[in-house]
Amino acid sequence: MVMAQSLFMRLKQLDPTVQLDALAPGWSLPLLACMPQIAAGLEIDVGHGELALRRRRRIAAELATRGYDQAIILPNSLKSALIPYWAGIPRRTGWLGELRLGLLNDPRRLDKQRLPQMVQRFVALASSDSQLPDELPLPQLHPAPGAAATALDELGLKPPQRPLLALAPGAEYGAAKRWPIHHFAALAERWQAHGGAVWLLGSSRDRATCQALNRALGDSANDLSGRTSLQQVVALLSLAQGVVCNDSGVMHIAAALGRPLVAIYGASDPHFTPPLTPHSRILALTLPCRPCFQRKCPLHTYACLEQLGVEQVWQALHDLQLMENMTHDPK
Repeated sequence: MVMAQSLFMRLKQLDPTVQLDALAPGWSLPLLACMPQIAAGLEIDVGHGELALRRRRRIAAELATRGYDQAIILPNSLKSALIPYWAGIPRRTGWLGELRLGLLNDPRRLDKQRLPQMVQRFVALASSDSQLPDELPLPQLHPAPGAAATALDELGLKPPQRPLLALAPGAEYGAAKRWPIHHFAALAERWQAHGGAVWLLGSSRDRATCQALNRALGDSANDLSGRTSLQQVVALLSLAQGVVCNDSGVMHIAAALGRPLVAIYGASDPHFTPPLTPHSRILALTLPCRPCFQRKCPLHTYACLEQLGVEQVWQALHDLQLMENMTHDPK
């Protein structure tokens, strides 16, 4: 969803008067609310991979009353093309895939060599010739004024008085994307020793990971995992002086907020879905076995993550000039 904003921004560049609505899962609507290009976020109440033909028919009937000129369909599945087709939207644009040629009447053939990144594939759909602009517009989330203060109040938190490092040690994809807890703990201890504060962010599925990390820190961090809505996560991340996380949704949100970011890659490939910000450092080891794109390490070593040391991440934080506001520098 964050990367889709680059498409929305490009459409506005091509036609500033265009009205854009986005049909998306309910969980993602708080992100759409932070995108000024989107007039309305519309919920599709269909689970991932769920066929739910009756619900799709109902949504299509609702869309048919809105008079849309075009639907740009970002997922490559057959199911995702059904609603615009049933809604009778005159122009239905998307990449060919999954036998949906009849559902799209503006189909494009994807050249993966020319468009190696997901964000490029999104933005290319903005123009009829699938060409990219000279510079891709980078996502920029804009939380509502006062969103951070509201989130702090809702969670019973005080504004951070010390330089804040946000850590997101989870990754829903699997263990092969997660930098080890003992590395995160050593990094957090070092940040705290320099006078900083540490918050742990993650969904309820990351709760066990964050709890284990905080135990390793003697419960000295503020563990917010499983307590926050997506809207609150966006607001809280906007307060962070820096963010360290795995290849995850939090990474893309932090990037779109312009937060200085260290992104750690294990099994996945930073060339396909990198953080879209100049304020980031991407860390990934060059090993014969990576990227393997597996959820668990096939070799049972997790070498791509274990061998990526704390010193490398600390140096990346230095490179992002995050140490300038620290209160002291212990020897």
